[in-house]
Amino acid sequence: MQNFDFYSPTYFAFGKDTENRAGELVKRFGGSKVLIHYGGGSVVRSGLLDRVKASLEKEGLAFVELGGVQPNPRSGLVYEGIDLCKKENVDFILAVGGGSTIDSSKAIAAGTVYDGDFWDFYQGKRIEEALPVGTILTIAAAGSEGSPDSVITKEDGMFKRGASGDAIRPKFSILNPALTQTLPPYQTAAGITDIMAHLYERYLTNSEEVEVTDRLLEALLLTMIHEGPRVIADPNNYEARANIMWAGMMGHNNSCGVGRSQDWLSHMIEHELSALYDCAHGAGLAVTMPAVFTYEMKHNVMRFAQAAVRIWGCQMDFAHPEVTAKAGIEAFRSFLISIGMPKNFEELGAKEEDIPKLVQVLLYGDGGSGKISGFITLDEDSCTKIYKMMV
Repeated sequence: MQNFDFYSPTYFAFGKDTENRAGELVKRFGGSKVLIHYGGGSVVRSGLLDRVKASLEKEGLAFVELGGVQPNPRSGLVYEGIDLCKKENVDFILAVGGGSTIDSSKAIAAGTVYDGDFWDFYQGKRIEEALPVGTILTIAAAGSEGSPDSVITKEDGMFKRGASGDAIRPKFSILNPALTQTLPPYQTAAGITDIMAHLYERYLTNSEEVEVTDRLLEALLLTMIHEGPRVIADPNNYEARANIMWAGMMGHNNSCGVGRSQDWLSHMIEHELSALYDCAHGAGLAVTMPAVFTYEMKHNVMRFAQAAVRIWGCQMDFAHPEVTAKAGIEAFRSFLISIGMPKNFEELGAKEEDIPKLVQVLLYGDGGSGKISGFITLDEDSCTKIYKMMV
């Protein structure tokens, strides 16, 4: 196990009707002038936005609004939010929505107190200072409600990149599973896939003797395997929603990733798909992960075989562990298909003829070095092969 620091100060309010505590929690964490940041229709139609405003008004808190966040959040709205926060002297940002809204809020929070271009943080500069952020989560997926991470798409070039820093960990996150009950099945399934990706990308490690976090990751993956089909069959199953929502937070606040190297190649490769085609991130991961895992498998067959046995219940073939490893990858792929996720480029809406463009942007776009690293290191040839495995 590697040395590590772990700092996770987010206050979580979990359960039914907790969105009505928004004003109380903003005040507790020092806010007086709030930017309410959100996406669009569903937050308004459901009455959630009105309940949030009422909660802020009850505590005597002033606020301004900025809607319009879209999936794979864009840099243009971030710049608009930064300008609004500076103009209105906002001192707290409240994200009402899913991972895209939270990521956009984090980018605004960092950019508002920074003299340069916020995109510097998405080119590798560590975020050391930001306005405080709170969240009211409406979809279990990205885990951004408990993480120090944010992903934004830069419209000039459509580069999808991430930034990180403990300064953008939410001060509080309100998690009411009932708010996710109206999600379409496809969005629910995409969220489940994203959560499982966060767990798998930590599980694929080159660090040895990390049994504690191995077992935590396995437990969370088993939870998703159990609860995923239940919630697809019955969208109003509050208990299944609750377990998925908490697993999503646990999967990405990095409590399961400390002391170990991590992968993230699947995420990097998928980001080009959702940037180019604007597909759901989870759907892109459903197509990407089986291909990446199959390509990576030879690097450490026993790690994949262990996952196959412990997570998917496969029988260990000690004479031919690659058989077990492949069975685990196929079991994962079949699970994703069973909950309604796409299985190839065609179902995702991607095109084989775009592969050279995907590879070029992935490896060389926005200052790329020509290689990406995680569980293994990939170059132009290997990335091309992986994309072609998805066709």
